[in-house]
Amino acid sequence: MGTFKSHALPDMTTQPTHVRNTRARPLRKRWSIAAWIALIPMTLTVLFAYLGTMLWTARVSLSNSRTFPSNDFVGFTQYVRLFHNDRWLVSLQHIAIYGVCFIFACLAIGMLLAIFIDQRVVAEGVLRTVFLYPYAMSFVATGLVWQWILNPELGAQSLLRKMGFTHARFDWIVDQDWVIYTIVIATVWQAAGLVMALMLAGLRGIDDELWKAARIDGIPRWRVYASIVIPMLGPSISTAFVLLFVAVVKLFDAVVAMTQGGPGTASEVPAKFIMDYLFGRANIGLASAASIVLLATVLAILAPFLYARSRNASRKEM
Repeated sequence: MGTFKSHALPDMTTQPTHVRNTRARPLRKRWSIAAWIALIPMTLTVLFAYLGTMLWTARVSLSNSRTFPSNDFVGFTQYVRLFHNDRWLVSLQHIAIYGVCFIFACLAIGMLLAIFIDQRVVAEGVLRTVFLYPYAMSFVATGLVWQWILNPELGAQSLLRKMGFTHARFDWIVDQDWVIYTIVIATVWQAAGLVMALMLAGLRGIDDELWKAARIDGIPRWRVYASIVIPMLGPSISTAFVLLFVAVVKLFDAVVAMTQGGPGTASEVPAKFIMDYLFGRANIGLASAASIVLLATVLAILAPFLYARSRNASRKEM
């Protein structure tokens, strides 16, 4: 019988390294090209749907457009009109008050909830779900729920008076001096769970050896959190801050659902001002100018913040 010759594939591990690398390069190149092709739809979306609409809005803000866009160039006239509009100035005051209260309360409550759950409490999974569930609701649903709760005739005030507290007052939603804080309460209730989830993820990433060392040295637990843990949660806190700040700028649904900007203009916010002038008063030139001012404010605050964060990250890598 003749001798049998094996035709098995050669063992790649026995081949020289430069041969294996040469064969792997075409495959990597094909995958790289496929990845760039897959990015084309998102790139086009960013260029046309985002950057394109921003440039178009900026162009309209320099015109005297009313119901429809026009080519009647008027320079920065719309911006001058905007900052002479009392309603716009009031909305800026309200969003500043709301933003400070909302961000501070969300960070504080979210941090406390995360620390509480991080103690390995019983039914931890249930508690995480309960605290995070409000964030799954829309701002409209949240606004309607809290509108009923805060209604002087139907909600908490009525319940307290039925319980015998006849002089109890909780009518903030119809009080011009306090109505903006009712929106803070409603939106903090919704967003604090998200902050809790971000902080809890950061806490679970801290080495247990840190706590053992702190116990051995006799350092109080609160001091460990204040001096060590919270600084270590810098990335989580910055991420939460960015998300909350964007939510502040976008505030619209909860205001419309709860107060419609009232009483009067006591809870007017920039996003509602823009929507009213865009659709209600058919003044898209002024609405576009307000949108650009809001965008510039966001960029002015977030851009240095994100730049500093990325620079710190690059330093750590070095």
